[in-house]
Amino acid sequence: MTVYTFLPLAAAMLLAACTGQRDSVAHDVAMAPADAFLAAVAAHCGKAFEGHVAVNTPRSAAPDPFDGKRLVMHVRGCEDSAHELRIPFHVGDDHSRTWVLSRTDTGLRLKHDHRHADGSPDAVTMYGGDSTPPGTAQRQAFPVDADSVAMFRKAGMEASVRNTWAMEVEPDERFVYELTRPDGRRFQVVFDLGKPVALPRAPWGAEAPPAP
Repeated sequence: MTVYTFLPLAAAMLLAACTGQRDSVAHDVAMAPADAFLAAVAAHCGKAFEGHVAVNTPRSAAPDPFDGKRLVMHVRGCEDSAHELRIPFHVGDDHSRTWVLSRTDTGLRLKHDHRHADGSPDAVTMYGGDSTPPGTAQRQAFPVDADSVAMFRKAGMEASVRNTWAMEVEPDERFVYELTRPDGRRFQVVFDLGKPVALPRAPWGAEAPPAP
């Protein structure tokens, strides 16, 4: 190979390397908000916090399962906190709900793990969606995914097929869980991260059910 043929090849290789580096940097920058958000939530691992319903519109005529109930979130499943967090959401004596927040190749994924008292999965469980990139270090939104839409339709829950969930975190200040729909439905629970509370029992399915 002469120097004249080598130079264009070297230039091409250098350009490819630079392009690869730029793509890698761009990917890292795009992913930074998701990583920062997950880390901000993980900073509260092992602690529980009480919350209240801040928004619930429009009100349903049916009895609301959250009315008059103590609401507690527990940042509990932190064994691999860089990739997944499990956050039980206790509603009074109902320990059926756990938010599963996990890392994906493009951002974050939120799933709702619903269980019965004997630990068996509910017919409607592990629904949710992937985050809309890039989001921010403080807020991530999760439009409903196709599998969840199919599950909701099978269960006759047509209103839920347009769900978007969101989470917000201000470290040591507040955590927000939110559900919205295009029809104006908005439900929001705000937790006080500045005042940890006593740890609740394990959520259903995380341990053998207590003896009667």
